[in-house]
Amino acid sequence: MIERFIKNDDSLKKWRRFKSRRLAVASTWIILIACFLSFTAEFWANNKPLYMNYAGKSFFPVLVNYHPTVFGEKKTLITNYREIEIDEGRGDWILWPVIKWDPFESNKEVAYYPSEPTSDNWMGTDDRGRDILTRLLYGLRYSITFAFMVWMITFLVGTVLGGIMGYFGGRVDFWGQRVVEVLSTVPQFFLLIIIISIFKPTLILLVLLSSVFGWISISYYVRGEYLKNRKKEFVEAAKALGAGHTRIFFRHLLPNSLSPIITFSPFVIAGNITALASLDYLGFGLNPPTPSWGELLNQAQKHFTEGWWLAAYPSLALFLTLTMLSLIGEGVRDAMDPKE
Repeated sequence: MIERFIKNDDSLKKWRRFKSRRLAVASTWIILIACFLSFTAEFWANNKPLYMNYAGKSFFPVLVNYHPTVFGEKKTLITNYREIEIDEGRGDWILWPVIKWDPFESNKEVAYYPSEPTSDNWMGTDDRGRDILTRLLYGLRYSITFAFMVWMITFLVGTVLGGIMGYFGGRVDFWGQRVVEVLSTVPQFFLLIIIISIFKPTLILLVLLSSVFGWISISYYVRGEYLKNRKKEFVEAAKALGAGHTRIFFRHLLPNSLSPIITFSPFVIAGNITALASLDYLGFGLNPPTPSWGELLNQAQKHFTEGWWLAAYPSLALFLTLTMLSLIGEGVRDAMDPKE
């Protein structure tokens, strides 16, 4: 079906080469399914039912917040659906998600935290009694969002600035490269930690700070592509027909300079996921109690002797995600290889 939308013969050949890499295709599907489950996690892991038939009426707690008085509760302001009395005699019934835990809810029925895997908590709980599987599922949402936003901003800025230096050359390229060389000497990760320690970290702030220097690496490759392509026949023909700089830059040169952008994207996204996990592990990432893989690994360090599951499952989730993104990147790299 996708081949219908790929009209260029060269693009179609690249797509077919990518499809021939079975591990890359399988990894793509697994990543897409995992992202779907994470971004719709409220329907798979929640302490609110998906559907309730109560007193002859239908309720959808996962989508709508109902006041406790609707279910006859007058001593609380927050509805606890586990304590609602279900009268099967009058036809009451309830449909729960697969995992009956909210990412911020503690399991108060266990004797100690962190608790080992049980039938209630399949991957155990963290040091506050929260379900690890639920927090892994919700945490992927923040990791993918951070990684994609940083990737989009850095590649957009890097493509434009690198393309300008490569297209115009001369003094523009000379002084632009001097600025890039100065910025590349800055200890980016340490500077990021210092700034985050001053301001209250949020997802948007982390994305913006991570994007300040992230565009430098891709600008080198885009600049090289523009330098290589700007003297080719199709550019000279466009100039002869009266095309302006903007049209040549975006319409003619950019489509022919996308190889490094497409090739490096999966690897950059994997690196961004690792960066957020590292910040969360060090305590400079997302504010607690936001679900985070790095925060779970930080707990694993504190409770290594009595909570092996805190290290095993987050590490496995991070390892599998990075491995599949790397396989996708290798498939894209082979598909974009001009020697093929």
